[in-house]
This record gives sequence, structure tokens and C-alpha cells, in this order.
Amino acid sequence: MKKIISILLSLVMVLALASCAGSTTTTSPSPSEDASAPALQSPAAEPAAADDDWAYIKAKGEIIIGITDWAPMNYYDENGKLIGFDTEYAEAACAKLGITPKFIVINWDTKEVELKAKTIDCIWNGLTVTEERKANMAFTDSYIINEQVLVVPKADADKYTDKASLKGVSVVAESGSAGESAIQSDLPDAVYTAVDSQAKALLEVKAGTAAAAVIDATMAEAMIGEGTDYADLTVVKAADLMDEEYAIGFRLGSTAVAEFNKVTQELMADGTLPAIAEKYGLTERLITK
Repeated sequence: MKKIISILLSLVMVLALASCAGSTTTTSPSPSEDASAPALQSPAAEPAAADDDWAYIKAKGEIIIGITDWAPMNYYDENGKLIGFDTEYAEAACAKLGITPKFIVINWDTKEVELKAKTIDCIWNGLTVTEERKANMAFTDSYIINEQVLVVPKADADKYTDKASLKGVSVVAESGSAGESAIQSDLPDAVYTAVDSQAKALLEVKAGTAAAAVIDATMAEAMIGEGTDYADLTVVKAADLMDEEYAIGFRLGSTAVAEFNKVTQELMADGTLPAIAEKYGLTERLITK
């Protein structure tokens, strides 16, 4: 009797194990499902908008423009409103392109870093085109002809008849500016001190803490002479320094360059840009071709 019971228990255990094995196979996907279902994988990467600089800017709906405060390009009027040739030029271009311009004052020394880091989207502030800068940013077509000039007190104008007369003389310019480059190349024997803006360079000369300043001719024409706060300063014509052109600076390879070149041509053709240039005394410096 014990042997019969033992045999029956063994049969029950075998049947139970077979049942468990059968239930495991039913939870797996059927062969037909396996054949039709694709293998799991990461979705294919699509081009990011940031890879197309114009698409990136357009998607934001605004362009962040790096500037410094200096007339006649970008500066604040007596009511604290930002005005200037580049300011109105940017506003007109952005209106046509359907985006909003947002201006922020930057440290001129770190402009390339801020551009690359996308803290700003462009530099639109009387930016001089140089070979060195071409290695770090993309430029639009040039729109203004400019040069660097030497500014001194009127009372001292006769002292500086040529570049050689600046030997040992204290001269200031904005750090990282075309003025600084002009001093380094054309006035190597001057005693140079960098300051943080072109406006500060003028103040140094007015205060007598520097004998001369090298600044953009566009700024000199707007800021010094009769009826200005710098009526006692003048440009020394004998010190002929470097000529230059202004353009808008974008990130290297930026697709926005073509868009702004196109809209600039439209603003030139419809008379908008010439009118802005006339307003700020830049008609003769505007590049019309």
C-alpha cells in the first residue's frame, strides 16, 4: 500500500512540474509578434535647431545683440532710451525678419567668448572687421567705412604733427578695440594704457590723465567739438591711423549671416538705411554697394 501511495505522489509531482513549464512559455511573445516587431533602439537623431543658427534664433523669436554704450552707434538719450545708428538699423532689420531685438551691454574684451557661449547671438556695435576676428566669428557684408583718429586737447594740437611726435606720450584706447590695434601698429613708442570703453578714453583726455586717445572717427565726429561735452578736444589730422570697415559679427558658420545680408539690401533699396545714416551723420560713411 505504501508503495502505491509513493507512486501516486510521484505522478502528481511530475504533472505539476509539466504544468508550470507550460505556463512559462505562454507569457513569451508569440513567434508572429517577434517577427513583426522591430528591435528596440534609440530614435534617429534629428538635426538640432541650434546647428542652424538662423533656425535657432528664429525659434526663439528674438536675437540677443551685444553692444557697448557709445555714440553714434548704440547709446542712451537723456530719457534713458537706447538709440543710435546700429540700434535703429537692428530694429528695422528685425522687424522685417519677424524677430525681436534684445540689446545687452557686454564686456568688449570677452565678446568672442559670449558669442560662442550663446550669451549673445551677434555683435552689432560698430564692430571692425579684422583678419584676427575672422578666425572667431562670421561677418556680414560691411556697411560703414571708418578709421581710427587721435584725439587731444585743442591747446595741445600743435604738439602732435605726426606719429613720431607721440613717442613717450600717454595714450589711451578701449581694451580689445581697433583703437588699441592702431596704437600697437602705428604708435609703438607711445605709452599705452587700456581703458574699458571709448567713452572712458575721452574722459581720460578731458581730465588730463592721458595726453591723447585713439577712438573711432564715427564717435569722434559725434562726441567732440562745439556744442558737445568735449568742446575742448580735437582730432589731430596729421596722425593718420588705420582705416577699417564695420560689419555685424555672428558665430562661425552662422546661417543668419545670409539672412541679414539679404534684409540689409532691402533696407538699402527702400531708403530705410540711408535715412538712418543721415539722422546720425553717417551718410558719407555708409557703404551703398
